[in-house]
Amino acid sequence: MTTRQRRLTLLGTAIASVSVLTLAACGGSSDSAATAEEAGDLDTEFITIATGGSSGVYYQIGATLSDMLADELGSDTSVQATGASAENINLITDGNAELAFTMGDATVQALEGTGPFEGEPREGLAAIGALYPNTVQLIATKASGIESVEDLEGRNVAVGDVGSGVELNAQMVLGAYDMDYDDLNADYLDYGEATDQMANGHVEALFATSGLPNPALTELATSTDFIPVPIDGEGRDNLLSEYEFFQEATIPADTYKNDDDVDTVSVTNHLLASTELSEEAVYDITAAIFDNIDRVHASHVEAENITLETITEGLVVPLHPGAAQYYEEQGLDLSSVPGSDGAAEADASDE
Repeated sequence: MTTRQRRLTLLGTAIASVSVLTLAACGGSSDSAATAEEAGDLDTEFITIATGGSSGVYYQIGATLSDMLADELGSDTSVQATGASAENINLITDGNAELAFTMGDATVQALEGTGPFEGEPREGLAAIGALYPNTVQLIATKASGIESVEDLEGRNVAVGDVGSGVELNAQMVLGAYDMDYDDLNADYLDYGEATDQMANGHVEALFATSGLPNPALTELATSTDFIPVPIDGEGRDNLLSEYEFFQEATIPADTYKNDDDVDTVSVTNHLLASTELSEEAVYDITAAIFDNIDRVHASHVEAENITLETITEGLVVPLHPGAAQYYEEQGLDLSSVPGSDGAAEADASDE
C-alpha cells in the first residue's frame, strides 16, 4: 500500500480518541497502545527537522529524511544543525521544529525536569520511534598517553556543546568515576570544533556520543593518531546501575583503526514528533519513512538499525497517535511502550 493509499485509509477510519488506540493481537485480544494524549492540527506543508552538529550522524540521517519527505509528501522541509538533544527538545516544545532527534537520557531529564531542564519539566513529548543506539565514545590522542577515564585529570578535554546529549553524558561518565569538570580543563565544543582542536594539538581528549562511526572522527583518523578509551570496570557498573537508559556496548575493532574492541555504554536515540502535528500528518511521515527505508538506511551505516521490528525498543516517551496508528496496521505489539496498559502493569510489578 502506498503512502497516499494509507492516507486515504486513515481518513476513512473513525477514531474516537487520539489518546487510546486498539491493537489487534494475534489471539484476537487487544491492548491499549501507548500514544500522546493529544495531537494538533498541523499538516506536513512545512517540516523542520532538528538534528545535531553538521558533522554528526543526526545531521546525515536528518538531511536524508528532509529530502525524502519533500519528495514523498511535497513538504517544504529544512534540516537544522543544532546543539542536539537538549536544544532539540526545546525547539520542538517551543513550536520551532516538527521533528527532532534526541537521546533517551536527555529525554528522560526533560520529562523529570532535571539536568538542563531543572525545575522546568517538558510535557507532551511524543515519538515516532526509537532509532539506533548512540555509543558513548571517549577519544584521546596517542601522544597524550591517556588510557583511562581517570587519566583525564588535569587534561584538556572537549566535553560537547553546552546542554547537548554529549555534554550530559560527559558529566555522567565523569561522575561514575568520582570526577567532575573541576578535575580537568573542560572545553564546550561540538564534534567539528573538537576534532579540529584535537588535530591542532589543543585538545587531548574528547567525548562523542553518536552512531558508529562518527563522521568527524573518521575524518580525524586520516591525520591524527588517537585511540578509543574504555569506559569499563566499576565506573561502567555505576553508570548501568544508576541510569536505566544506559546499556553495555563496544566500539568494534577497526572502527577508528583500533586493534581491539573497546568497552563502553550506549543510549537509544529517539525521533520525536511535535504534538502540534495532526495524527494524519505523523501517519504520513511514518509511512513515508518505512516506504523508503532503503533510502534511510543508505544515509549512514547506523541508520541500518532503524527497523519496524526495533522501532519501539528503548522508548522513554509515548508514541504520537499517528505513528501508533501506522504501527498498529503493521501488527506491532505496543504493550511495552510508555503510557500503554502493558507498560503500566510492568511498572507496577517493579514497585
